[in-house]
Amino acid sequence: MKAEARRAQNAVADPADRLAGAIPRLRAFAISLARDMSLADDLVQETILKAWSNLDKFDPHTNLDAWLFTILRNTYYSFLRKTRREVQDTEGAHAASLSVKPAHDSRLAFQDFQRAFDALSPEHREVLILVGASGFSCEEAAGMMGVAVGTVKSRASRARRRLAELLQLEDGEDMFSDTDRATQAVVLRATTATH
Repeated sequence: MKAEARRAQNAVADPADRLAGAIPRLRAFAISLARDMSLADDLVQETILKAWSNLDKFDPHTNLDAWLFTILRNTYYSFLRKTRREVQDTEGAHAASLSVKPAHDSRLAFQDFQRAFDALSPEHREVLILVGASGFSCEEAAGMMGVAVGTVKSRASRARRRLAELLQLEDGEDMFSDTDRATQAVVLRATTATH
C-alpha cells in the first residue's frame, strides 16, 4: 500500500521537489549496504548530488525512488571497487564486541537478527532490504539491481532461508513471538515479505 501511494505521489510532483523526501529511504538503504553510518551518509549525499546534476535525464513518469536507489547502489559498488585494498576500522567494531546485558527479550532477538543479517552476503541483504523492508516489488527491485525478476525472487527466497538457518529457526517458527510489535514489524517485514 505504501509503495502504491508513493508511486501515485511520484507521478504528480516535480522530481526536484521530491528529492528531499527520498532521503530517509535512501539513508536506510545506504546503511543496510554499507553497515557504516558515516559512509551511508556520504553515499546518500553523493546520490542526491548525482541525481540533482542529472535530473534532466530522469523520466518523471517513472519511479523516482527506483532511480535514486539505483544511483546509490552503483555509487556504493564503485566505492567498493576503489577501496578494495584499503583496510578500514568500521564504526563501532570495538563497541560491538563488548558484552552488555540487554534490557529485554526483544532487544536480544533484534541483536540476534542483526548479527544474522550482517552475516548474509551483500546481495542477500540488498534484496531483503529492497523487497522486504522498502516495499519494492520484485520487478522494481530487478530494475534497480540490473537482474532478471526470477533472480530477485530466487535471491529473496535463498536470503530468507539462509537467515532462518543463521537464526536456527524451525519451519514456521517465529523468533519474535514474545517481542513488542515495533520490533516485529521491522524485522519480520524484512524476512517474510513477498511481492
